[in-house]
Amino acid sequence: MKRFERLDRIRRMDPVADAPEIYRLSAAFEFPWDYTRALELALYRTYAVPSIGRLLADTAELTERSQRRYDDTALLLDAVMEHGFAAREGRTAIRRINQMHRSYDISDDDMRYVLSTFVVMPRRWIDTYGWRRLSRHEIVATTEYYRTLGRHMGIPDIPETFEEFEALLDSYEGEHFAWDQRSRQVSDATLDLMTSWYPRPLAPLLRTATLALLDPPLRRTFRYEAPSATATSLVRRAVKIRGRLVRLLPPRRAPHFARQNWEIKSYPNGYRTAELGTQPVPGRGGCPVRQVKLTDAVD
Repeated sequence: MKRFERLDRIRRMDPVADAPEIYRLSAAFEFPWDYTRALELALYRTYAVPSIGRLLADTAELTERSQRRYDDTALLLDAVMEHGFAAREGRTAIRRINQMHRSYDISDDDMRYVLSTFVVMPRRWIDTYGWRRLSRHEIVATTEYYRTLGRHMGIPDIPETFEEFEALLDSYEGEHFAWDQRSRQVSDATLDLMTSWYPRPLAPLLRTATLALLDPPLRRTFRYEAPSATATSLVRRAVKIRGRLVRLLPPRRAPHFARQNWEIKSYPNGYRTAELGTQPVPGRGGCPVRQVKLTDAVD
């Protein structure tokens, strides 16, 4: 297989009708490492919205059980991508996501914003650091894929195009990014988790590298001191060089899914999709029941 052969295949497909397959080819074959990093940062930036950050702090899942919550989120989202919306495993993953979300008082606006990060941030990351830019087919397919996921989650008024998702993300962050002490606690716990994956002496360096990859508005919201201009330039240049090196490698012949990531550490003996995620008790620990919509159910 030649380096751009899979991209040629993607361009021959229908970006709407074949959206799940195009997304799987892009995320599991063309850019598995980049999608992992981009979706990590996508979820991370949602903490800067106080209503989201405070809720995550209240549940204590990301501050006290960071590794398991990271693993569960990655595995549930990836199960849908790997198996599809109609397959049993994909449906089970969506059901678990909905069961968790229904147990908390999450606004539709916040849900739409989180969905927008999944659409927008991978494109921004890959266009900056990937071995090639995303094609228009991949952008449209990714948008349609997450529109479908959003419908399964019962999110109303979902944007129709990538550009609408991007406008929503930028405007929502401009209006809602704000300092919050509890959100900062969730952010700190996440940074600690990311550095824990590597030898302890590297932790300060890795923390600086992570902060260098954050955009200034996000970093300022959390009140982190900005790395030096030299450090920021070196980190970003290094990630770009990685992309250029990947471009020289033979294309991936087998898919790579989140369950294969070495950062996933909570289930050395395997797991069942139906048992992933939290089991919140409505009405206890700040978990009022969310209004259930008919479209939330995936049966």
